[in-house]
Amino acid sequence: MDIMSVKVLSSALLPPLNLLLLAALGLLLLFLRRRAGLTLLVVSLAGLFLLSVPAVGTALAGLLESRYAKETLNLQGAQAIVILGGGSYAAAPEYGGDTVAAGTLERLRWGARLHRLSGLPVMVSGGDSSGTGTSEAAQMKAALNADFRTEVKWLEDKSFNTLENARYARQQLAGARINRIALVTHAVHMLRARLVFEQVGFSVIAAPTAFSTVRPPGILNFLPSPRGLELSRSFLHEVIGLGWYHVRLAAGEHTSEQEGKQ
Repeated sequence: MDIMSVKVLSSALLPPLNLLLLAALGLLLLFLRRRAGLTLLVVSLAGLFLLSVPAVGTALAGLLESRYAKETLNLQGAQAIVILGGGSYAAAPEYGGDTVAAGTLERLRWGARLHRLSGLPVMVSGGDSSGTGTSEAAQMKAALNADFRTEVKWLEDKSFNTLENARYARQQLAGARINRIALVTHAVHMLRARLVFEQVGFSVIAAPTAFSTVRPPGILNFLPSPRGLELSRSFLHEVIGLGWYHVRLAAGEHTSEQEGKQ
């Protein structure tokens, strides 16, 4: 499946599009089965409301982030810092071309600080998943050099998802005999990222950033907002991703067992 098909399928499975599609189905059913149509409309609109509430989004994201919020980061034994891409800002007029998106910038800032504290070499990882014409890794390297005065030793620019981040990073770093890494990504993404990086053979020190802990004050925490929906969407994206990777990894182990019996 090509990257565009994956993005379309992902959008259809996640809010708000999945709930809007459900609402559209409810409208169609109003003319055929009124009760069923009304039920779908209520469920879809109620779901959209709840998932847009910051208190709900923060609570959901916290289910994936809480274990890392309690951990004290210790880079002892790490051999390299691996920073994963988090999106591109295409054709940025103020920069004169493609550059990193806000999510990637958060990861770069933390990765650059870890580099200054530890002196560990840095790898950036990310292909052209946004179709900008330049890889996220190239954009990340440029930003680290220009904005954080941080050198990049390895550039992995072929991956289109977290599993490929891990596989291609492993291929590059194997030659340098690097097995233990500090992995930098968003806190909500760390559980899935750590899973696949360990699956390909890395020993991973989790170095998450951008925790979803800040809540609007008072009543604003219970009023729908784009931020609330973004947090809920991120949580559901990770849950679906974790499920999919578990299926793929299980299928791979089953295939290996079958080959071993032949």
